[in-house]
Amino acid sequence: MSLHSEVKRRLVHVSGTGYPALYLLDLASYDQLRLLLVASSVGALVLEAVRLFVGLDWRIFDELTREYEQENLAGYALYMFGMTAATLAFGPRVAIPAMLMLTIADPISGLAGSGELGVKATHTLLLTFGVCLLITSLSGLPLVTATLGALAATLADGMKPIVAGYVIDDNLTIPVGSAVVMYLTLRYLPTVSV
Repeated sequence: MSLHSEVKRRLVHVSGTGYPALYLLDLASYDQLRLLLVASSVGALVLEAVRLFVGLDWRIFDELTREYEQENLAGYALYMFGMTAATLAFGPRVAIPAMLMLTIADPISGLAGSGELGVKATHTLLLTFGVCLLITSLSGLPLVTATLGALAATLADGMKPIVAGYVIDDNLTIPVGSAVVMYLTLRYLPTVSV
């Protein structure tokens, strides 16, 4: 993928910040956000079914999908599924920062590091962790929760496991993995007071 295409892909990625922004700016309730994400996920699923099984030959798909996505679900669909899963499974305290780590930290990481399946460099992962920690800290989460949530998102960003020939994209694992970790941390770890 060319640098120009990679920048376009990252700008599309950042545009997803509009979803949590609707809630943060009180333009939509959390239930309305959930419904919007479910509708968007259904739309993505329909587009992917047509693309993969019928043959949808739109230039935008050629330009914005990676080579490993040509025969599998594309990253944008996994992006929608990941954000939808996080909001359906968890409340806004956990799901909103998980979504923001996907929509803000992941594109920054992608521009700073490898855009394909390669292992990301240490400096890229440190940058990702720093951005994720800033997001979780600004979300008002306790320090332990913020740190472990940021670490979970960073680990998800740094790995793309392949299961039965399918790449498990970080667009799915960042919001779901970080939300699970933050939820469990809030529920089971004592809050450290300073």
